[in-house]
Amino acid sequence: MIFILGGFWLHPATFFLTGLLLLIGTQYEYYQMIKTADIRPGVTCGIITGASIYIVSTLVAAGFLEEKWFLVLIPLFSIVMIAELYRKQDKPFDSLAHTFFAVIYTAIPFSLFPFAAFSGSNLDFILPSSKLISSPGIIIGFFLLLWANDTGAYLTGVTFGRHRLMERISPKKSWEGFFGGVVIAMLAAWLLSGWFGVIGTSGWIIVAVIISVTGTFGDLVESMLKRSIGVKDSGAVMPGHGGFLDRFDSTVISFPFVYLFISFIG
Repeated sequence: MIFILGGFWLHPATFFLTGLLLLIGTQYEYYQMIKTADIRPGVTCGIITGASIYIVSTLVAAGFLEEKWFLVLIPLFSIVMIAELYRKQDKPFDSLAHTFFAVIYTAIPFSLFPFAAFSGSNLDFILPSSKLISSPGIIIGFFLLLWANDTGAYLTGVTFGRHRLMERISPKKSWEGFFGGVVIAMLAAWLLSGWFGVIGTSGWIIVAVIISVTGTFGDLVESMLKRSIGVKDSGAVMPGHGGFLDRFDSTVISFPFVYLFISFIG
């Protein structure tokens, strides 16, 4: 995770590449998991569509393209449907449903990252670009609070966890762990808010609560997915931690809520 944080923090170019890596990694793992349920999504078309959304979002956020360029993405969705005609799958609409869902589930949330980079912050890139006025502050703040919540939830849950949060989906999660995560995330927000910038201390404390709640739901949604198809981990790219989707399941659900909040009050 240090490498991911460093990638977002180092330079605008590494910020872009790190976000693209996470998008492709999580989307690909979703498709691979779905294949175990005897469904064959359009992997290539889906990933091209997801990556295109991210690239156009970056260029629009940076001011290199006007917002009307998002319209060029519309034909991509039609092309995915047309391509399905030639794949000769037994369940073509199951395939299409999962192809498109992965775009919604992973690609769209990560495509908000570039807009966050151009929303302002007190935090500079380690190697700033003279051509772009941008900042990793919102993303760095988001991940630090997310990890503070995860750490607090784990330690509190292991120590005091007695009451299950949603046992049929995730037997190990407890209400004690959830509230412990909220407290630790709020404490981290209080301590680090001045460094993150964009919004004040009270705003970042609210963000910490949003992350704790929506991040928990993000983890539960992925657990529900894995249980429904009978897999333990989304992948093995991170030994001992599973795959990209296992590590960023909270992110894809939580960040859109955080970005929406910051956009309205920032």
